[in-house]
Amino acid sequence: MAKPESPRSESNVDRLYEALRRMASDFAFKPDARINESALATQLDASRTPIREALNRLVAEGFLTFQSGRGFFCRSLSPELVMDLYEARVAVEVEAVRLACVRGSDAEITSLMNELDEIAPDYTPDADPESLLAMDERFHGQLAALSGNGELGRMLANLNDRIRYIRLIDLKRLRETANDGQTMVSAHRRILEAIASRDADAASTQMRAHIERRREGATQAVRDAYAQLYVPEF
Repeated sequence: MAKPESPRSESNVDRLYEALRRMASDFAFKPDARINESALATQLDASRTPIREALNRLVAEGFLTFQSGRGFFCRSLSPELVMDLYEARVAVEVEAVRLACVRGSDAEITSLMNELDEIAPDYTPDADPESLLAMDERFHGQLAALSGNGELGRMLANLNDRIRYIRLIDLKRLRETANDGQTMVSAHRRILEAIASRDADAASTQMRAHIERRREGATQAVRDAYAQLYVPEF
């Protein structure tokens, strides 16, 4: 009988998994590039067995791919795949707000509206894009929690991690052209107001429009991402 993993061993895999997940999310591995397990083991000061276990978890979550006989590879980066992620996000978040209209309590909705009012001044043209993205992801995560469906929240977290790199590039580009922060706040407020009114159709329409507005810039964001990932080294 196989010996059960010790708590220390499990903790080590979790540590490696979190580190590798961040690397994969940020495209520290180039798109479609083969991952060198030996180099990772050296870089992360770990043996290859827990490294491989962590990599397998990331394959299951869509961050990496595995080819038999060839090993692990970073996921692809293309407008088509990014569109797939946006479409999946729409499906998850639209269902989340529909459920939130039924299951979210008045107190929870009011608390979320108050929090949005408090942080609205932070959505400024010169705000750090990473901070803007973190606030946006927090808000959408809170909306998903109002649905009372934990699986929707977990699915959204996965999608956010896989699309974060592109969204961050898109926000950096928008900061140079418009005050997208206040546009974001206004969209969030309209969604919340629809939920507070228990109007599932309006909440769904507002959420869909909010996400699809940014999906339109995905193709350019992918081009910008490639330019950033493959900057010539001198």
